[in-house]
Amino acid sequence: MSAAELTIVPIELPRDAGRFIAAWWPIYRGDPHWVPPLISERKAFLDPGKNPFFRAAKVQCFMAYRGRTPLGTIAATVDAELQLREPGVGLFGFFEFVDELEVARALFVAATTWLREQGMTRARGPFNFNQNHDFGLLVDGFDVDPSVANSHNRDYYPGHYEALGLDGVMDWYAYWLEPGPVPPLIERLARRVTSRTPELRIETMDAADYDRGVQLFREIFNDAWDHNWGHVPMSEAEFAFLGQRLKPLLDPRLCFYAYIGDECVAASIALPDSNPVTKPMNGRIFPFGWWHAWRGASRINAMRVLVLGVKRQYQHLGLGAPLYMRTWEEALRRGYRGADASLVLANNRRMRGALEKLGGRIYMTYRAYERSLD
Repeated sequence: MSAAELTIVPIELPRDAGRFIAAWWPIYRGDPHWVPPLISERKAFLDPGKNPFFRAAKVQCFMAYRGRTPLGTIAATVDAELQLREPGVGLFGFFEFVDELEVARALFVAATTWLREQGMTRARGPFNFNQNHDFGLLVDGFDVDPSVANSHNRDYYPGHYEALGLDGVMDWYAYWLEPGPVPPLIERLARRVTSRTPELRIETMDAADYDRGVQLFREIFNDAWDHNWGHVPMSEAEFAFLGQRLKPLLDPRLCFYAYIGDECVAASIALPDSNPVTKPMNGRIFPFGWWHAWRGASRINAMRVLVLGVKRQYQHLGLGAPLYMRTWEEALRRGYRGADASLVLANNRRMRGALEKLGGRIYMTYRAYERSLD
């Protein structure tokens, strides 16, 4: 096919969100490990009238076509919060394309041209839309399904990224932990922490006051993650929107909060891995998605430890151990076959060391890429 037949079209959100999302299905046709997103959820996320992220960000989406056939998508983003920390870094995401370098290049050129017009000097991605949402390109671990709220991409993507002159700048790891008794090391550490900090108490999320639980975790998140690579804080409205997205996936009995006195100082959130339920729904709740959900509920036999954070002032206390122990005990009670713990920054030696002491092994690697726009 000649380059002349390929066209790149800017699209408008939320008007064009449906066809933007629909373009992903042909790209992943035949991929046994792709878990189709719920179309209704993605439409809400891409709606500037619903997603508070758009209040402090500029976003432009593009689609690639050959004739009337969609071949790929990309979004270019300027995040005002990131500009305060890393001026000149623009983001790209939702970068999906058929196995043609010509298509990937045309989409990337459209996105980076727009970023350059906004005054950006570097392009970093993939982030959908930033590091507080879906992020990272899968570069290792293509032979397994992702856990809930993790992404998957075609195995030819990394090669095309490199051909576009993008360099890897940071990795994240997904760890897999096998089931079994609570490791003795964690039991000892948890006992030591509780004996040294008698005022410590751990509570599960109060399902009747879900919004308060979300805001408590926001305080911990914005404090504990503040010095992490690429971190940007989330507004109260953004976190509330995230909380509503996660609510159907959460089980309050897998969400733990650590208090010292009246202050919530740490928290961990694990999600039942609902991907075995979501996958056969093929993006739709109706007409038959509900039936797959009902039929597949019994197939949930693993969990994802999504986050574990401790306010910086209290990170010397070792509060991760009792939180790990409570989570592990609940997983055993449910008979789970294992747990995914992700995503962990490659340079987070403390967290990686703790997971490896628990017997965790890296089974998936995600990567962020960057390129100068000069």
